Amino acid sequence: MFSKEESRLLRQEFWTSFGKSFPRKWILYDTKLKGLSFKFHFDTKKALVALDLEDDLEYRIKHWEKLVALQSILQEHYLPEAHYEEAYILENHKEISRIYVPLEQKVSVHNKNTWRDVMEFFNHTMSRFESFFEEYKDIIEG
Repeated sequence: MFSKEESRLLRQEFWTSFGKSFPRKWILYDTKLKGLSFKFHFDTKKALVALDLEDDLEYRIKHWEKLVALQSILQEHYLPEAHYEEAYILENHKEISRIYVPLEQKVSVHNKNTWRDVMEFFNHTMSRFESFFEEYKDIIEG
């Protein structure tokens, strides 16, 4: 069992190591679309890369409909393992819409032996997600 401080330090070390191993500027919150952002998630049970729609319902619906229309393209040409969830509930009980790709193996931010696999998964998956987004941004935005 790790204390909160030990856990915080491990998380910080992971993200620092990831940034050094794969130095590049990710889009993340800089999508230029209200309420749409990319996220990396890594905790003690799982790792995933996500595209989240979090703003008010009107914007969520507008962008979600376009992303659903592009679902076959995303899954056929970029990320076949992408999951679409129109009503995804976060740990804080907030409802968002999310497209995500989970790492299908047991990992933990507390286990340094899993870090390399997670870093490579993050780099590959986010790169593919961003390529899709850049190619179809005008449609999603429209």
